[in-house]
Amino acid sequence: MKRITKTYVLVCLLSAVSMSASAQLSSNPDKFLGNITTSGQIDWGSERFYQLWNQITPENESKWNSVQGGGQNSWNWGSIDNIDNYAKNHHFPFKFHALVWGAQYPGWIRDLSLGARYNAIVKWMDEVKKRYPDLALIDVVNEAITGHQQDTPYFIEALGGTGKTGYDWLLKAFELAGERWPDAILIYNDFNTFQWNTDQFIDLVRTLRDAGVPIDAYGCQSHDLTDCSETSFQNAMVKLQNALKMPMYSTEYDIGTDNDNLQLQRFKEQIPYMWEADYCAGITLWGYIRHHTWTTNGNSGIIEEDGTDRPAMEWLRTYMQSDAAKNAPSPFPGMKKEASIYVHPAALKVAKEDVMPIKVRASMATKEIEKIDLYVGDELIATMTEAPYLAEYTSSTSGWKTLKAVVTTTDGSVYERLSRFQVLASTTKREPFNEVVPELPGTIIAEEFDKGTSGVAYSNVSRSTFNSTTLKTNAWMEYTVDVKEDGFYTMNVEVASTKTGGVFHLSEYSFDNLAFLTNLTEVPNTGSATEFVTLRCPMTQELTAGRHKFCLNIDKGGFYIKSMTFTPVPVIEMPGTLEMEDFNTCGDGIDFSNGNGGTVLANTNNGEWLEYLVDVKQSGKYSYEATVSSAVDNAKFSLTLIDGDGNEKSLGSVSVPQTGSLDNYQVKTGKIRNTINAGKQKLRITITNGSFNIDKINFICTESTDGITEVTDDEAGAGVSYNLSGQKVGESYRGIVVRKGKKIVVK
Repeated sequence: MKRITKTYVLVCLLSAVSMSASAQLSSNPDKFLGNITTSGQIDWGSERFYQLWNQITPENESKWNSVQGGGQNSWNWGSIDNIDNYAKNHHFPFKFHALVWGAQYPGWIRDLSLGARYNAIVKWMDEVKKRYPDLALIDVVNEAITGHQQDTPYFIEALGGTGKTGYDWLLKAFELAGERWPDAILIYNDFNTFQWNTDQFIDLVRTLRDAGVPIDAYGCQSHDLTDCSETSFQNAMVKLQNALKMPMYSTEYDIGTDNDNLQLQRFKEQIPYMWEADYCAGITLWGYIRHHTWTTNGNSGIIEEDGTDRPAMEWLRTYMQSDAAKNAPSPFPGMKKEASIYVHPAALKVAKEDVMPIKVRASMATKEIEKIDLYVGDELIATMTEAPYLAEYTSSTSGWKTLKAVVTTTDGSVYERLSRFQVLASTTKREPFNEVVPELPGTIIAEEFDKGTSGVAYSNVSRSTFNSTTLKTNAWMEYTVDVKEDGFYTMNVEVASTKTGGVFHLSEYSFDNLAFLTNLTEVPNTGSATEFVTLRCPMTQELTAGRHKFCLNIDKGGFYIKSMTFTPVPVIEMPGTLEMEDFNTCGDGIDFSNGNGGTVLANTNNGEWLEYLVDVKQSGKYSYEATVSSAVDNAKFSLTLIDGDGNEKSLGSVSVPQTGSLDNYQVKTGKIRNTINAGKQKLRITITNGSFNIDKINFICTESTDGITEVTDDEAGAGVSYNLSGQKVGESYRGIVVRKGKKIVVK
């Protein structure tokens, strides 16, 4: 979301107010009375949408299946574009509904592996971000309470399972959304919040809040209120807010009945109570044209098809012009998010007398932070004036501890955010298994996870039976390690299993996000419980040197793990030779085998890909020598270079010759069509027409653009060599030297 000056904000709000005063039902500048599209249309009937409502949510148009239901490479943005542009033209918010939902998603994701399913979710969010970078409101996850959508497990599995918090997959969804839309109001949305699933809703939302993820509001769909008494409704509202202490939206309000008097009664009882609550930021009705809403016979509509009002609509028009409605306060003045404040304890549980590190992630849209006061209960434990806002707390008593961050800005404004953590009665402190913390690169024995108490250092696993029983689903173990050098690493894991279906991944619960350090890895049937094989798990992001706590998550159990060995991923210099097994990361289905005197990429299939870390020492034009084998015609792979900013440059396609068999290797030579720039980058190899093997690829600089030429020893000739600092070097020196007035590379 663009940050705009206070002057411009005032102009926009005055424009909206002046327009709405004579037309839109709500003239309150700080909270909206919105609605949805009707039968795929924005305007319907004699009154235009913007003449009634000042916020819009697509009923179906922005759901994943509506956009990408036609296939992985099919994107249909037209309807959302129309809605987004309509909202911008009329100066009111557009809410994206919804990014993650166990319904109305593309059916093809059910056929993907877990890793590919995760990548599809990330790709979906990436494409939405590209199309709509300045979204104001987002339903990040919809209807995740157990039993609400039968296909929710597809998303639970793909986004990392339940993990340490019980809701890790939801934490990951909100972290992904927060990375892409830091200025948007991010919402968890669900139904039955007032009558039947209130406690489950509170537990879910409060866990997200307490874990410090970027959730800004909770959304109560309000479909369950037709038969809800006034007292029951108000008690539920109070219970929710007392537990969560967060902004709230009524996101899908409707009273589905043909009884005009009952509908009117519920509107009078419920809408003012929500609208005038200082924590309610807005109400979105779920349809308004009778016979064109989702409820039975469309009976929640409040305007007849001929344009006449039902009694509830007549009352609503009058109420919204009252002083109480016009002046009702909102947690989001101007309907925008000013403060992004998330209180993040290092964990949700800690042993008594042990230290709990705490971080407050805080930023302002238009203001500057002067200080942050952090409380545990009523006790002020830290006043922080500089980021990162870090503190520690040690408790001598067990129980739930409430955290409160009070942010004061330089103009005197005050903002608050709550969190909680639980102090367990156990006094077994968290510490590494051995006195000496394991160093990486190196090997970690799987059963040597950190000492501590269950729920703090491990869960659903026993060290005493680690090697005699299979790991359980949703078990996790944490390991304290010291990473000695920054860089990318590969984790090689020894596993054994008598069946297929096991899944694990490595993660880290850092202060800034829930990081998946590896993709979800599926465990094969190795033949027996004692027959171990090594699975290569490339780490998905660079590790920084220093102390870390890695978490081994068992997403689906039934197997054994012996050890995890971490090795640095080699950085391949260009000019130079790329061995195929030295990849940094890869897609699903990659297969390596012995061949051509070493290790080769084997049995390639269309769409498979690998990425390599490369350091281009010479800018210029290149050629390649690819050692390959194939028993088929028309085999091909492509080369793509990716710079540090994610920009991609195609280096062209390599045609693999028919060599007679996969065991018969030949060297295919060719030229790379685009100039390659110097610097550290990633090289992606994508199989475009498979059924072949690759052993290695040699890259040769044929025409340098930085004055450096690669020559043979014979071409170099004899003579004194100097390094680039002008110092004389001997024959054993390797690198760029100046000899007889020319820069050359000595290997």
